[in-house]
Amino acid sequence: MTKTNKSYSNQVIHNIALYYTAYILSRYGWNVRITSRNTRGVDIVIYSQDKTKMHTIQVKGLFKRNPVPFGSNLNNLIAEFYVIVLLNELKSEPCAFVLKKENIKLVERDKNGKVSYWLTDMKFLSEFKDKWDIIGYGNK
Repeated sequence: MTKTNKSYSNQVIHNIALYYTAYILSRYGWNVRITSRNTRGVDIVIYSQDKTKMHTIQVKGLFKRNPVPFGSNLNNLIAEFYVIVLLNELKSEPCAFVLKKENIKLVERDKNGKVSYWLTDMKFLSEFKDKWDIIGYGNK
């Protein structure tokens, strides 16, 4: 990867994470459909090549190792799978953590009366590093 000192907007960070995820899923044989940006809902819908399997994925992109924000409403967690892509400040290849929805362990934070949910345990995440097989293959 190219070493850089530039800062990136959250949208660019998310785009890098989103397209990295799409690339890896394509290598696993999935037909990948990226949904509309800046809308509520999932980021990616994947279909098996024989069109018998379909899954939804939410992607979270992090420039560096920080807690992962999951918003203020748990009802918005609608994807089957969550992929957290750590970009390592673009100094090395990204790494991805692939989780089923039920594996996510969120912490509730209350700041000035506003509740938000975060994944804060980065050590917990390590067991899901590059676990793309959790999603499976789209060509089998």
